[in-house]
Amino acid sequence: MNWDDLKVFLAVARFESLSSAGRELKVDPATVGRRIARLEEELGAPLFAKSPQGYAMTDAGQRLLIHAEHAEQAMAGAVEELAGQAGDLSGQIRIGAPDGCANYLLPQVCSQIMEDNPDLEIQIVALPRVLNLSKREADMVIGVSPPTAGRLTVQKITDYKLHLAGARSYLIQHPKIETLEDLRGHRVIGYIPDLIFDKELDYLAEAGIEKVNLASNSVSVQFNWVRSGGGVGIVHDFAIPFGRGIRKILTDQISLTRSFYLIRHADDRRLERQNRFAALLSEGLRAEVARLEAMA
Repeated sequence: MNWDDLKVFLAVARFESLSSAGRELKVDPATVGRRIARLEEELGAPLFAKSPQGYAMTDAGQRLLIHAEHAEQAMAGAVEELAGQAGDLSGQIRIGAPDGCANYLLPQVCSQIMEDNPDLEIQIVALPRVLNLSKREADMVIGVSPPTAGRLTVQKITDYKLHLAGARSYLIQHPKIETLEDLRGHRVIGYIPDLIFDKELDYLAEAGIEKVNLASNSVSVQFNWVRSGGGVGIVHDFAIPFGRGIRKILTDQISLTRSFYLIRHADDRRLERQNRFAALLSEGLRAEVARLEAMA
């Protein structure tokens, strides 16, 4: 059994299709299929069962997956050691994050890390959903709630605040908002209810606000609606400095606290390069949240 065959196996296990695995490996699906067939013949056991949903691992495949992931980590560790990672960080690191964090925090934090580590290649995947670390969609993920399943390590990074806010232009032109009851006469901005992917994002329900007039699955779209005078909505305090003229309202009645967590695959704890990057990322995020919230 050689490492190249194991890489093909891991790709099919994670993407559950020959074509997706081929795109990831930059080879054609037929080649992927032949490599899997060769590996199954070598091991004397079927590793995948084809179904309408794709390629599902058999019991033998599940057992091989554990050893293949250990081999993957060992190879990555060897590359790091031979590359002399005691100095500057280098290579590619992909971070998955909800789009609020990705838009208003990560650009500054990652730029600062790059100043001291110019050979790094940092990728930010900003998606309003949870990325799958087991399928290696990212090297690490910033989440708003700690996962309860999977072979993952979770580290709390920092708390952050959210408040109801509106643009000065909107607040001047519409009736005063002095109580929650006053919101009935205003346009409310928030998430599309059935696209809320984490209960921690259901801000309006916690604030007792039921009707959403302008809704998006993107916190950045919501923020821009607030900034442009579209209505009032729950916004991150750390985003407020990016929107000129945004004011917090009803701060004595609506004040939410949430947390960011750094989530990694359990085996990645062995990789010193990722450990060092994770430490820099966490430290940078804590400092940036504190700096921006002080300006809100």
